[in-house]
Amino acid sequence: MNTFPSDVRAARATKNPIARELSLFWSFVAGDVSSAVVPAFLFTLAAWKTTGADPARLPGVITRSLLYFSLYLYAFCLANQATGLEEDRRNKPHRPLVRGLVSVRGAWLRWAVVMALFTLTGAWLGVLEYAIGWQLIILVHNVVLGARNWVVKNLCMSLGILVQLAAAWQMVTPLSPLAWRWILLPAAVIFPLVSVQDLRDMNGDRAAGRLTFPLVFGERATRILLAVCFGLLPITVHIALLEPAGARGLVWAADAALSAVALAIGLRVALFRTPREDHITYLLFTGWYCLLLTTAVVVL
Repeated sequence: MNTFPSDVRAARATKNPIARELSLFWSFVAGDVSSAVVPAFLFTLAAWKTTGADPARLPGVITRSLLYFSLYLYAFCLANQATGLEEDRRNKPHRPLVRGLVSVRGAWLRWAVVMALFTLTGAWLGVLEYAIGWQLIILVHNVVLGARNWVVKNLCMSLGILVQLAAAWQMVTPLSPLAWRWILLPAAVIFPLVSVQDLRDMNGDRAAGRLTFPLVFGERATRILLAVCFGLLPITVHIALLEPAGARGLVWAADAALSAVALAIGLRVALFRTPREDHITYLLFTGWYCLLLTTAVVVL
């Protein structure tokens, strides 16, 4: 008797291998597109705009950005989920390995192929150094299991932002001091702020032996620290990024929107404390990150 759910049976019965691979790709990456592909794509558009916003170049810019960052995300998700199967059984039962859509061995085989394609794509787009940097981060975070320690995990996320945004810009135009300012600020603030992600997964992380920030320092201390950091975030963004852009209506509107979202996240961290609410708070944080890079498109 077949015990697989109907969606698993359907996926395994798919005769078209391309359709099956695309379906598997989406099942692995869907939950992280808003934090990886979308912001990087937006920063690519910001770089394109600073070069004169030539409409003839836009289709190529879009295609190259989406290709590179789809591979960027897929390489991470395959390794992350292949090494985190038991935790996903508790925290994220919707993921493809838990559902039986593909085996762990199949995930690792796809990872090897995607890593090779990612290297070739990075070389083609002139961002090989950042592609290799991201691959090293994947190895440390997932394969060496550095993600079990909060310092290594948060540092990997910060460096991941750096190589993500640097590649997004450089594939369009050479990096400039202005670009580096917009890269280094989010890379720096993500180190403390990404711990908001761990609040929703504390039960599974505790069972898996992970030493995330909330489990090391306590949930109460983590929430206080994050609330303070999100409260200070609007000041940091204003001074480092928006004030240098000049006093214009669009700049002030962006400043107000980013500040409102950051303060809302800080309040949610302090007041809403269930795993479901913490997940919504984390999604709001990814929204803030996308809004920040949308602002780059508008004001640069």
